Amino acid sequence: MSKAGVREGIDEGTAYGRPPQHSNPVLTQVGPGTPLGELMRRYWQPVAMSEEVTTTPKQIRILGEDFVIFRDRKGRPGMLYPRCMHRGTTLYYGKVEDEGIRCCYHGWLFDVEGHCLDQPCEPSQGEGHREKVRQPWYPVEERYGLMFAYMGPAEKKPVLPHWDNIENLGPDEEYQTRYANHIGNPILDYSWLHQNDNVMDPFHVQVLHSTFTGAQFHPQFALMPKVDFKQVEDGVYYSAVRVLDDGRTMDRISHWMCPNVMAVPSTQMDAGAATGVAWVVPVDDTHYFQLLTRRVKKGAPNLFLKINGKALDERSEAERREFPGDYEAQIGQGPISLHTEEHLATSDRGIVMQRRFLERQMKVVAEGGDPVGVSFDPKKATVKVRSGNFFSTAQAAE
Repeated sequence: MSKAGVREGIDEGTAYGRPPQHSNPVLTQVGPGTPLGELMRRYWQPVAMSEEVTTTPKQIRILGEDFVIFRDRKGRPGMLYPRCMHRGTTLYYGKVEDEGIRCCYHGWLFDVEGHCLDQPCEPSQGEGHREKVRQPWYPVEERYGLMFAYMGPAEKKPVLPHWDNIENLGPDEEYQTRYANHIGNPILDYSWLHQNDNVMDPFHVQVLHSTFTGAQFHPQFALMPKVDFKQVEDGVYYSAVRVLDDGRTMDRISHWMCPNVMAVPSTQMDAGAATGVAWVVPVDDTHYFQLLTRRVKKGAPNLFLKINGKALDERSEAERREFPGDYEAQIGQGPISLHTEEHLATSDRGIVMQRRFLERQMKVVAEGGDPVGVSFDPKKATVKVRSGNFFSTAQAAE
């Protein structure tokens, strides 16, 4: 027996007696009033593709809140709280008209900014009363083939930014949008943070996507990169340098912009700046979707990542276990990861930088300030996107 009274030769470090583990709620809770939720609400968030917003009401859930989104018959988009302010039935069953959406129950008509225009069951259609009430709503703007909503305090509404790498379409170009999760259902059933962490994790590209289950990206991504993480004014980016078999050097740069915007370059080693931007949008604490827009040649196919020739929703459980991709690695962390279990290492430096950046900006908002990346001046609302695959000769790189 040892001095501590433990038998010699007994294995230590078993799972028995482990203390309860938990997630970090500061980085995962997104509802109204939470630190992260309030930070997210200070930015415009994409809530749907433009093509999804029609004269048929669509139910959506964003940051733990439920809405209906629609386009009136004059083409104006609106996003309203779904429970009609009269008696509480959902406007999802309403009918869209020229001026707005009419509740199915008693016919109250609301425009895209929540003004009540008609109360047909009331004397004089509610004149004198309808002007005093307003259905809760949020501002909506359309750009890049996406529908953006601002869900924060009205007096803090910023200008919807322009991202420089997707501006100024050429005459032969168009915007291509999609949900970037590679499965049929656009909403994934785990925390937004899993995917947000993923973007500042270049080493998983070399393992998960290139060597562990075969080449899911270009084969030369299997080369271990030399990585440098850098903080910039609006977020974090990494530079992953690989010396390729043909003697060239590729500097692959991915850029994360606070709080949930990312630009990732081509996975096929196409040269040049990234041609798209993506947003990881929390639905609630345990669900998210990722919307992507990019500039492409007109008529270009809208390609999804496939593994062994199959999309995720075409693969069997056995195939997914044998050839996992991002979805399997992330859903494997659970609906919300247990962050107290993590043992972060040097390769996780970018993730640590991201998380700390978010926490600092939450503090700024909590203290009444404006977070990074918001602008109230249209002339200063252009975002510089750093991402791309940039090539040089190995000699020049040295």
